[in-house]
Amino acid sequence: MAFERNTRLSEEVRKVLSNIVQNELKDPRIPPLTSITHVDVTKDLRYAKVYVSVFADNESKKSCIEGLKSASGFLRKELGNRIKIRYTPELIFELDESIEYSMKINDILREINKNE
Repeated sequence: MAFERNTRLSEEVRKVLSNIVQNELKDPRIPPLTSITHVDVTKDLRYAKVYVSVFADNESKKSCIEGLKSASGFLRKELGNRIKIRYTPELIFELDESIEYSMKINDILREINKNE
């Protein structure tokens, strides 16, 4: 039962953070093609690891993560206002490169099929 609650809460945190980052955050370091791909909330609801995908070069990715870390107080406050839970989790941002990795694998597979 706790697993279901944790999964539902992680998904709700992802939806709310995606909305805030896309519509309300005005930091110039965060490019418009930034998305929250996944959120893992710990069992005690104290921490949330937020995986961020950025469609930009490596320098922009690093500056985006820095911008999100500097805005983590605002994001946590807004998250607490929109989701009524006892503890608002502390946000830890990680860069998610799975989309770029899958695109690279897809290109390799296309190249192999093209040569055959």
